[in-house]
Amino acid sequence: MRIIGNIPNPDFRITVFHMNDKYIVKFEAGPMEQTFKFDQAVFSGIEGITKAVDEEFLKKVKARFNEMFLEMKRIEN
Repeated sequence: MRIIGNIPNPDFRITVFHMNDKYIVKFEAGPMEQTFKFDQAVFSGIEGITKAVDEEFLKKVKARFNEMFLEMKRIEN
């Protein structure tokens, strides 16, 4: 697996990897992460992935991070 780029974002770190005909997009926020695997045949490199990771997609990723954070805090108490 190799890193092919990063997508700038003020809320989380987004790293794009390439491995076995897949693009792996990892979102990191504090101690949490979300990973998505996309078929290489569907997207044209980092440019295609960047277009796919649009405002609506990022809004849902952020909402999942919020849910993850609340659940993590609930089990820590």
